[in-house]
Amino acid sequence: MPSSSEGMELELKVEGMSCQHCVAAVTNAVGSVPGVEDVTVDLATGLVKVRGHAGAVQREEMIEAIRAAGYAVDTRTEGD
Repeated sequence: MPSSSEGMELELKVEGMSCQHCVAAVTNAVGSVPGVEDVTVDLATGLVKVRGHAGAVQREEMIEAIRAAGYAVDTRTEGD
């Protein structure tokens, strides 16, 4: 969901996080994707908020990075 012509914000629901180590793993995985500027992970809700350069960051790249770190992404709630 673009927030401006210069940047974008994306929110994903991540499943399987149970501790601060999980938060760090997801933060590092998403933060390593080119174009990502900021990552906020809420352990209690499982929400991951990503800010980055519009056009440079794709939702699928975020999902792949999270899955590669060993966590699931609930794609059923995306865009609802």
